[in-house]
Amino acid sequence: MDVGELITIDWGTTNRRIFAFDSAGKTSLRQADALGVTAVAAGGFQAIIDDLRAVHGDRLFLLAGMIGSNRGWVEAPYIPCPLSLDDLVSRLEWVEPGRTAIVPGACITDGARVDVMRGEEVQLLGAAAAGLVPADVGLCHPGTHAKWAELKDGALVNFRTVMTGELFALLRAHSLLAAQMKGDAVDGPAFREGVARGFDDRALTADLFGTRARILLGRLEPDDAASYVSGLLIGADIAIGVDMVPPGTIALIGDLRLTALYAAALKVVGRETLEVDGETAFLAGIKAIAEKLA
Repeated sequence: MDVGELITIDWGTTNRRIFAFDSAGKTSLRQADALGVTAVAAGGFQAIIDDLRAVHGDRLFLLAGMIGSNRGWVEAPYIPCPLSLDDLVSRLEWVEPGRTAIVPGACITDGARVDVMRGEEVQLLGAAAAGLVPADVGLCHPGTHAKWAELKDGALVNFRTVMTGELFALLRAHSLLAAQMKGDAVDGPAFREGVARGFDDRALTADLFGTRARILLGRLEPDDAASYVSGLLIGADIAIGVDMVPPGTIALIGDLRLTALYAAALKVVGRETLEVDGETAFLAGIKAIAEKLA
């Protein structure tokens, strides 16, 4: 199909981003707001889509993210790995036949280990489809719930979720360390020291308390606490991730502020990286899905 006829929404739990494509396949509109799925009243999604059609015309709408969860509009069931863009296309959940579809998520059901993702699969597969990352590569999508993944021949074959961003937010707001974690987490000596300890020590819960001890005993400046704790968490995160991805360069996809921190952390442990903007990867994935619907 002509992607100029396409509207896509990356619809998360607390936020959404709306994009339109022009006739050349380039983004002609970008809007972001706080109307995530939890802000929509029960039964309210159809009216929202109808209002968008009144503005943008009767185009194809492709929706991705938490809009397809059990908290969203209509549940789009998870697809077990391995999965490809073709699998996403064949399992689109058509809420309005031929007009509005929701992209399904991905899942792992490997013996005792289970995992899910919803939304990131578009970015990971889209980045490979657009040549932004190799077809065979280890990836990390940093965020509230960081995703480590592996692609083979452009298909998603494995992934694992780490609650790094959420833990940082909880520690900043509610923990013993909250009073000292007022600053921003930035790359620097404190961050890299935290990364090395989080990666090597494999004792995260003990090392987190040790942050308080370091401050009390003059081994860490209070202004560096947020950076050190971020380093501990990301160091522990990448200790999990590098064990599951193949050797070689790791592709980082997401918010470039976060990918920069992960790139600095991975440099500490001797891994090369490449960084891809998450929005660019998302749009590449949606365009690839739309083109397969032609």
